[in-house]
Amino acid sequence: MDTPRFANLRLAREHAVATVVLDRPKQLNALDAATLRELARAVRELRRDETVRAVVITGAGRGFCVGQDLTEFRKEPGDIGKRLRGNYHPNIRAIRALEKPVIAAVNGAAAGAGLSLASACDLRIASDQANFVPAFVNIGLVPDSGGTFFVTRLVGQARAFEWLCSGRRLTAVEAQQWGFVSEVVEADALAARAAEVASELAALPTRAIGMTKRLLDRASTATLDDQLEWEAQLQTAATQTEDFREGVAAFLEKRPPDFHGR
Repeated sequence: MDTPRFANLRLAREHAVATVVLDRPKQLNALDAATLRELARAVRELRRDETVRAVVITGAGRGFCVGQDLTEFRKEPGDIGKRLRGNYHPNIRAIRALEKPVIAAVNGAAAGAGLSLASACDLRIASDQANFVPAFVNIGLVPDSGGTFFVTRLVGQARAFEWLCSGRRLTAVEAQQWGFVSEVVEADALAARAAEVASELAALPTRAIGMTKRLLDRASTATLDDQLEWEAQLQTAATQTEDFREGVAAFLEKRPPDFHGR
């Protein structure tokens, strides 16, 4: 994959794992319109590249992402709904539409829309120096960019209300206790651990993971009958993949499978 040039992020590749690094460290990787457009472009390219089988999103410097760059609001902010629909929503939808696992490696502060961005990923691994702040209520706003959708599903409605309406800052350990992050590691070990988990996921049958991701996205709102039917449809599709045939052959031959994401 040819790596394009970006002004506000970096896109790196190691075997089947791609890493997107938000690269505005002086601004703690705050999101402006240009950065959001670049992120959308990067995710589109990763979606098309079948050789990429897992994605890590992280931040440069001390922060993961502190949300909207408020310097863009020095003048009248204009129609915030239009900004969300045009810049934020496409990124959140694109991350969920990636039929490959996406890991947020949260290296520092994740606040506001940065918290929502981390929430939209499939897994969150946090540095012990990370913290998580909803931030919206602190300036008289409501959570956006999918924050209410994902946080409720991750921590439950009561805790989501407590957290999002108080603006309380969670440490990495508290976020793990609440089930928001999967694990906490020392800061110096975060990049290696995220790469390790991503590599393990990349070695699995990618299309099965993508279809499982779709099923899980529907599970909390579907009826049992609808979910059973959707499972049946996607299971039929899964049995038509090369990885399914390889998995069965490896099981019968008593050897480790060699999946290729096809």
